[in-house]
Amino acid sequence: MAGVSQVTVSRALSDPSKVSKATLDRIQAAIYATGFVPNAAAGALASRRSHLISALVPSITNIVYSSFIRAFSERIRADGYQILLSETGFDQQDEETAVKAHLSRQPDAILLTGIHHSRETRRMLLASGIPVVEVWDISDTPIDTCVGFDHAAAARTVAKFAIKNGYRTAATITAGDSRARQRQVSFAQHFQTAGGFPVMDIDIGGPASIAAGRTALTQILKATDVENSAAFVFCSSDLLAHGALIEAAKRGIVVPDALAIMGFGDQDFAASLEPPLTSLRVDRDLLGHSAAEALIARINGHPVKDVTRINFEIALRNTVLC
Repeated sequence: MAGVSQVTVSRALSDPSKVSKATLDRIQAAIYATGFVPNAAAGALASRRSHLISALVPSITNIVYSSFIRAFSERIRADGYQILLSETGFDQQDEETAVKAHLSRQPDAILLTGIHHSRETRRMLLASGIPVVEVWDISDTPIDTCVGFDHAAAARTVAKFAIKNGYRTAATITAGDSRARQRQVSFAQHFQTAGGFPVMDIDIGGPASIAAGRTALTQILKATDVENSAAFVFCSSDLLAHGALIEAAKRGIVVPDALAIMGFGDQDFAASLEPPLTSLRVDRDLLGHSAAEALIARINGHPVKDVTRINFEIALRNTVLC
């Protein structure tokens, strides 16, 4: 249709500056008329670059993960890459299956959420030779590089904050994943060590939800005298904290006077709740951008730190007395 050879078409697609404007116009007109899309897989075989970066996250509906993936995707697109995204849940075998499927697509790099993987997952990734970034957690022995924060230290900060502000009774509402459990254990240990009573924990045994937060607070209230001893409830996610706030309001319990509630993640809705929710904030945009920059640097052969730490802070609002 364009009246040129296949070699000329290939040259026009890979480096338009190598053909004349008139020839390029004819080729582009033929591409438009036929709806032709270049075979990127064949191009990847020739160039050894797919311009795809894989990203595996436990949940695409949880804004804690989707927000840093959005920032990650924005950054890699700026360098001409596209994201290949999969949801793995929290099961290592499901992650292993996803990693195998992604590696068969020959990505240029891969992002994993967390630092705990099956032995086979680690073996496949090390054998692949591609850059790997593990996000959301910190490890002294990452597969390649990691970008995240210390969950135990974050929970320790919350425990110190609660004790400093006069709370001696506390409870936790914990989702069923390893990072949430790590924060719960650290909070409970440091709260009691600093002078608080033993911490009651409600493990919801699954993903966070508003309904689970309501049910968990109901269980806490059955065992806690909030009328005579203001309790501090630390939730492993803002969703659980949102549910706890709803249940407290239904029961006429005044937050924060009779009950303090604190979330984790500082999701976008947290500041708009009534009362506005105090939460532990992690800069998810920075985490996503830092992970992308680490992978792009590794792809281009530039040195990268083994561990990049992202700061956290308490976003203080109206659900805790200070």
